[in-house]
Amino acid sequence: MGCPVALNLRDSGVDVLVCDNRLERLGEAAAAGFDTATIQQVVQSCDILMLLYRDEAMPQIYLEEVSPYLRRGQALIFSSAYNVAFGFIEAPPFVDVGLVAARTVGAAVRERYLTGQGFASFVAVGQDASGSAWRTVLALALALGALREGAVEVRFEQEAELDLFLQQAVLPAFHHIVMTAAQLLMDQGFPPEAVFTELYLSGEVADYLSQASRVGLMETLKVSSLTSQYGTLSRFDRFNELKLERLMEITLEEIRSGRFAQEWAKEFAADYPRLKQLARQRERMEMWEMEQQTLEFLRRDDGKY
Repeated sequence: MGCPVALNLRDSGVDVLVCDNRLERLGEAAAAGFDTATIQQVVQSCDILMLLYRDEAMPQIYLEEVSPYLRRGQALIFSSAYNVAFGFIEAPPFVDVGLVAARTVGAAVRERYLTGQGFASFVAVGQDASGSAWRTVLALALALGALREGAVEVRFEQEAELDLFLQQAVLPAFHHIVMTAAQLLMDQGFPPEAVFTELYLSGEVADYLSQASRVGLMETLKVSSLTSQYGTLSRFDRFNELKLERLMEITLEEIRSGRFAQEWAKEFAADYPRLKQLARQRERMEMWEMEQQTLEFLRRDDGKY
């Protein structure tokens, strides 16, 4: 998120000073025309500090390189509420703490700023030491393009919990459904290139969700073919047998209790052993080799589709 945020702020007329503890990233920022400095120098010279490191790496950076140099009147602005919500970062009482959390990926933050479309976001104030924290948060959100499609006020805890819930309840269900469907169809003799194209490579599902993001899920269904409407509505209830609600309740409880946050902290401290193992297992599945073959089949000579 760091690069698109810095570019958007600069293009909106904000003076931006970039820091990174990775020399190659500092070099990239300098090549893009940004003034750069060490983390300590930025903390000592800037009034508004945007902490955009990865969630798991941020607590140590904050403790060692940010916290000792904070002064009264500064504002800490996060793009993810994770560390504040789960207690990994505790700001001193004399600084403002705010949140501007884009509900999209970093690349889209930049692209939608340039097109003028903007993007939806969550905003919050966790601590208002100055009495004007909301003015700072909303000004930054405006400069980022985060108000063009509307911003929703939430608590820090809610942003973190909603974000993790999407990642741990909705996306796993989506992956599981697509993988199960693909395997079933190929076992029934459908060619892999047709299966993967129909399920997601064509972009039809993405187009459906894009339409839903503009007009709502029910209105999107209404403009589908009558066959699609009837098929979706008449078969909807049979999926209640999956007990999805109970599985999602368990997932939400793991998030809210902090159990996942502690699990992820241990995983980071050990250099991601389980993540690497799970990724290797998934990559070895024959299905993904077929997926890549389908992508090669669909790709034109210019690398596009």
